[in-house]
Amino acid sequence: MKDVLGFHADLEYGKLDVAGDVAHGFRPYQLLVASIAVCSGGVLRKVLTKMRMEFSDITIKADAERNKEAADRVEKITVHFTITGKNLSESKVEKALVLTRKNCSMVQSVIGSIEVEETFELIEED
Repeated sequence: MKDVLGFHADLEYGKLDVAGDVAHGFRPYQLLVASIAVCSGGVLRKVLTKMRMEFSDITIKADAERNKEAADRVEKITVHFTITGKNLSESKVEKALVLTRKNCSMVQSVIGSIEVEETFELIEED
């Protein structure tokens, strides 16, 4: 039998390698965290656009807290958005994040099993 180090999926955009060892592909929990982060970011972008907020960039940092004693279960995902733009309103972004949580299918899929926390910072452009 051939030495198997992971799995791959042939998808529309190309090959996705997944393995328990990061040297051979994305780890499954990384894909879970990335799915939550990117889904939230896409929804947030749409919501901010509809709110007519002027932003030029949104960057996302996501981290997972895992429980080593329960099969390394993902217990919490923190998604931090850095939003760059003009005349940014903290209260509007807070409202936008409520709508983002409500409309992100990936966040909605894990509610009740994984805690998801969204935080943000605003960088004002000249």
